[in-house]
Amino acid sequence: MSNAWRSLLLRNLSRISSRTPCIRHPDLHVSVPKPQTLIHSSSPFLAPIHSLCFTNRRWFSSLPAPDGNDRDRVLVAEIFAKPLTSDEIKAELESRNLLLDVNMVNSVLKSLEGTPKAAQRFFDWVSESEAVRLNSKSYNLMLEIVGTEGRVEEFWGLVEIMKRKGFGVSKGAFLKVSESFEKMGLAKDCERLKEMYFLNSHENVVGRMCPAICKILRSENESEESIRKKLDELDVSLSSSLVVAVLERIGQYPKKASTFFRWVEGNPSFAPDGRVYNAMARVLGREDCIDEFWGILRKLRNLGYELEKETYIKVSDRFHKWKMLAAAVDLFKFAMAGSDKPSVHDFVFLLKKIVVSDDLDLNLISTVVRTFINGGHSIKGSVFDTVLKSLKSVGKLGECDKVLKAMEEGGFAPDSYVHEKVVIGLCNAGRLEEALQYLDNVEQAGYKLDSKTWEILVQKHSLAGDLDKALSCFNKMLERKGSGDVGCAFEVLVNGFCQKNKAKEACKILEKMVTKKNVKPWHSTYKFLIERLIRQGGIKEAFTLLGLMKSHGFPPFIDPFIDYICKSGSVEDAMGFIQAMTVKEFPSRTVFLRLFEGLFKEGRHDVAHGLLHKCPGSIRNHADILDLFYAMKSDGATAAAL
Repeated sequence: MSNAWRSLLLRNLSRISSRTPCIRHPDLHVSVPKPQTLIHSSSPFLAPIHSLCFTNRRWFSSLPAPDGNDRDRVLVAEIFAKPLTSDEIKAELESRNLLLDVNMVNSVLKSLEGTPKAAQRFFDWVSESEAVRLNSKSYNLMLEIVGTEGRVEEFWGLVEIMKRKGFGVSKGAFLKVSESFEKMGLAKDCERLKEMYFLNSHENVVGRMCPAICKILRSENESEESIRKKLDELDVSLSSSLVVAVLERIGQYPKKASTFFRWVEGNPSFAPDGRVYNAMARVLGREDCIDEFWGILRKLRNLGYELEKETYIKVSDRFHKWKMLAAAVDLFKFAMAGSDKPSVHDFVFLLKKIVVSDDLDLNLISTVVRTFINGGHSIKGSVFDTVLKSLKSVGKLGECDKVLKAMEEGGFAPDSYVHEKVVIGLCNAGRLEEALQYLDNVEQAGYKLDSKTWEILVQKHSLAGDLDKALSCFNKMLERKGSGDVGCAFEVLVNGFCQKNKAKEACKILEKMVTKKNVKPWHSTYKFLIERLIRQGGIKEAFTLLGLMKSHGFPPFIDPFIDYICKSGSVEDAMGFIQAMTVKEFPSRTVFLRLFEGLFKEGRHDVAHGLLHKCPGSIRNHADILDLFYAMKSDGATAAAL
């Protein structure tokens, strides 16, 4: 059946050759590169570049050739299907202008599985000519072909060659060959293969060889050359798992790790992958190895590998711990340029670390924000809230305006909410002048800030004792916001004046604001100011507030007046109160009754009689009033008789 397949293959190849005369064009120059140019460099960082240089390189017609790789594979298989000598094979390859690379070799071996003699001839020729450096896959493909044929001596000989080259038996080859051995009754060979495969699996190799390698690396006073020699003598088959395990164990000794890594890079049978580079980066991500660290990251990126999340977190945490903020920002930029970008949490964490540092570097803030936004993210106002909390925790809240400016330079677009936070932050930090100027600027720029922001400014100036500034802020608020929603701010202003024992001045301001600027104070503002005026000897000024309260629809606040008059007020004070309460008619008799009852209770009968004498007849002759005075007179006569 294999001969029939070969005949069919050769007939098809003949037809392909006859349809493609351009392959044998006599005028084309044939160039067969020297073998060493096809061998991959010992440096893993240059290997992909060489592969790109020699893969699909052509010296024939410039016309596009469809399915070029498949055609080349078939042509190579055709050559090695013939019983040709080594020189004849070379001549055939040159005449057909074919170049081999490791991918082509593996593809041809795969296609020659059904013709083991041709596969053996092809494998031997490539190995002897050294035109291509065979890899683990190449050997395992040949191992499958030999093993499934039951050629046990050749199989085990090839296994020994693979061991010397640092290659292990792949899972695919193991399964296919062990199945064939069982079917052929090769029980001992099958058992031997299973035992060898188990002992040389990744888990077992790592468990056995990692401690041995680390022991060599930890040797004191050993030169690098001596360490390399001992490592070579181990004759270990390297894998990514083994290399990573070693680097993790000796990570606290970066120089030893670097020695080991250079030895790994120089191993012709192993090319470090992304896992290995990330493990080495985790070792070198420290202050005393920073140049080597960036060198590893450049290699990692140039080879097309990604920075792992674990590497970013571990190294950035170390940079933060050692206060290497510039390095942490550079690492953030590097990670953002990859496919697995840092999260919003990572961004905020880095931002917080910068703002709480001893020396606040605004350029780093701009860089981090710019990098994050350029990475396709947006920044919400809640992020700035977090920044403010961090600034407050280290007593740097007064720097919030500078931090926001730095974030804006990085591309952050603050809204009115954020600007309000800055004003409040500056106020809480005691930078009232800057807060007022900032508020003025942002509102002129078109932002509409909440009235609460102005209230805080008025309050902070009042508490600081700068009443003129507080009043000035309130006037600006009126200009910007109008008089519709200023009640809270005005109460804060009045309270500030009263705290400084300037209730009379506050009363003048209130009267002016109400009559000239259409401000409507809260009911609580009137009540508070009346109490403070009476307490600070401003009873007459307090009288004026009663009429203003009534004009705003508030019920009169009479309790403080009655208490004051009954305890220490004069007849004139009482009449002034009654007149203030009078709009079209006198107050109700209830007010008079409360006054007289209070005066009698305090024993101030002369003031009560003086007030009664000045009251209108409707009050003097009212039955309730007469009964009250008669009762007081009777009580007085009884007390005198006793």
